[in-house]
Amino acid sequence: MILIADSGTTKTDWRVIDSEGKISQAICGGINPYYHDEPTISLEVESIVSQINSEVEEIYFYGAGCSSEQNKEKVKNAISQVFPKSKIIVNHDLMAAAHSLCGEESGIACILGTGANSCLYDGESILDNIPALGYIMGDEGSGAYLGKRLLSDYLRRNMPEKIEQLIDKRFGLTKENVLDSIYLQEGASKYLASFSKFIFQNIKQPYLYKLVYTSFEEFFDRNILKYKDYGNHQVHFTGSVAFYYSDILRQVANDKGVSVRNIIESPIAGLTLYHQKQS
Repeated sequence: MILIADSGTTKTDWRVIDSEGKISQAICGGINPYYHDEPTISLEVESIVSQINSEVEEIYFYGAGCSSEQNKEKVKNAISQVFPKSKIIVNHDLMAAAHSLCGEESGIACILGTGANSCLYDGESILDNIPALGYIMGDEGSGAYLGKRLLSDYLRRNMPEKIEQLIDKRFGLTKENVLDSIYLQEGASKYLASFSKFIFQNIKQPYLYKLVYTSFEEFFDRNILKYKDYGNHQVHFTGSVAFYYSDILRQVANDKGVSVRNIIESPIAGLTLYHQKQS
């Protein structure tokens, strides 16, 4: 039996491939070694045990925050507390995107969800990565980035009055509660990204369309266009922002002369197919 996990900060999607090739699924809370200690991670992993009926031979865990060897080891140790006899391989969520979107072909794999990231992939390994830098310094085009721009314009009265009124009616924001949520509370990136839903629901408003379009332009300019010979590679995207704003994303790509192929909401289906072929 093989377990495959695609984990973010809020949710972890699991796929179970049994000895006959049958696929089932499970879900637990998010796992991120930057925010969760080993006992917390073990508890989350343990919550799926009741959904598995036989011994697990291999576990492939892909997660946000699992880029450094230290964080990989932290997650591996936590999982091994629950599955001590299993072979455990931990990888970054960027590798999940590459395996899911590109398979064994070369390409540029991108994540646009709460956060953002990208890499140049040769079909086996990640050759290059323009640092995403997180929601404070980077993550252009992400949900957090869209929310940050929206709230900044709102608090500075730098948006059409109609949009301001819609925000007032929907959220009842004040400068104090916005800054408190960003600078004093946990989960600032998730808070910022939560405003992406409002933007999407009102995307026909020219101001909001332009906000998304220019944010995607920044993602292309500061990430994709920095890769050597980017024009010779297919570009792929995964993540909720890429999926729901796919029309705008493809328009920006076209305007930049970039070829975009796959846009999927979640990498888990592609990861499952990838590991089925590898087994």
